[in-house]
Amino acid sequence: MPDFPWDSLAQARSRAAEHPGGAVDLSIGTPVDPTPALLGTALAAAGDAPGYPTALGTAEVRRAAAGWLDRRLGVQLADPFGADPSVIPTVGSKELVALLPTLLGLRSGTVLIPEVAYPTYEVGAVVAGLTVRRTDAPPADPGDVVLVWLNSPGNPHGRVLTDVQLRDWAGWGRAHGVPVVADECYVELGWDVQPRSLLHPDVAGRDHAGLLAVHSLSKQSTAAGYRAGLLSGDPVLVRRVWETRRHLGLLVPTPVQAAMAAALADDEHVAAQRERYRRRRERLAAAVRASGARIDHSEAGLYLWVTRDEDCWTTIDWLAGLGIVAAPGTFYGPAGSRHVRMALTATDERVDAAVERLAG
Repeated sequence: MPDFPWDSLAQARSRAAEHPGGAVDLSIGTPVDPTPALLGTALAAAGDAPGYPTALGTAEVRRAAAGWLDRRLGVQLADPFGADPSVIPTVGSKELVALLPTLLGLRSGTVLIPEVAYPTYEVGAVVAGLTVRRTDAPPADPGDVVLVWLNSPGNPHGRVLTDVQLRDWAGWGRAHGVPVVADECYVELGWDVQPRSLLHPDVAGRDHAGLLAVHSLSKQSTAAGYRAGLLSGDPVLVRRVWETRRHLGLLVPTPVQAAMAAALADDEHVAAQRERYRRRRERLAAAVRASGARIDHSEAGLYLWVTRDEDCWTTIDWLAGLGIVAAPGTFYGPAGSRHVRMALTATDERVDAAVERLAG
């Protein structure tokens, strides 16, 4: 297994903590705002749950998920209640990302991941005994590729794939019999552009054959502690994952499924949280640019992809001297070596402190 990357930030954290105003930690995208009351209410109401939950998901959560996908993303699922389900709940999205190659029964071959990518795509391949290749474009020769991961909006850089890019990947995967999976956990957080789902009919066409999408309530509903995610798309692939998950006992607790159903049926709390992040992004981005640094991509999602055209660890050291902790771009692959990731998941007070420090 690769080293857990955040362990290497210990020195930067210690230096930042020496600042008179304390450290401003923008290194990890952990939500800090209160979870909306509607989730807690639904969770408590379903608290009498003596039996085992179902891996397939309750009818309520699947109905709410299908409604959210249609209402918010323009995605129409095949029958969520048929013999081959087109959507299931998952124990958060990270668990799914880390285990998907295993759950699909992949035993050999190569997984394609983005050039700059969330580390868990590689971890999932390693756990399954597969190799990894980084690329942002479909290869001419599929070789031994068995799975493709896309991430739009991207973590760490906030890049959004165009419809043309998504269609190219979907067509490539179908032509070569390779599942294409889009991690769309930040899809509700578009700023400069509106992200499109891989499952949208303008991309996928008339059905979702060979395609899957991963979603999460962690960021949009500030519910990371609930471990609430979704897998949807090709019913054949979803069924394969579901069958393995129930053998392994990977079950979303019944009260959490009730909270998921309530959250997915409500758009107001998502809009309110998006506005909080928008205000923080506006202030922090202005301060970063005023400090002389540049922001690349970052048109969506929860991060600013920042560079001073120097080695990322030099930038990390500069920020630590200001009492600010960010994530070095090398956490996400060699192509990130001259960038750092700054998260918007800090309180207004801490974001304001970072803005003041960046201003000198």
